[in-house]
Amino acid sequence: MMSSPGTQPKVELEKVVERIFLFRQITHLDRQLLKTALLSKNSFTPKDRMLIKKVVDGVREGKILVADS
Repeated sequence: MMSSPGTQPKVELEKVVERIFLFRQITHLDRQLLKTALLSKNSFTPKDRMLIKKVVDGVREGKILVADS
């Protein structure tokens, strides 16, 4: 399915979080994808909150490296 001009494809929060943990780092692209996924939602489900917390905790605990570029 093609998206119409001016619309962006849907970014799934779960897929972004999987990518972050797969590479054990959050890059600029990951941050952009995460922001797009979060801003596209009207509200957050308990699963969304759990995924967000997982990323934040991973960064705080040093399990996820924050890449500058």
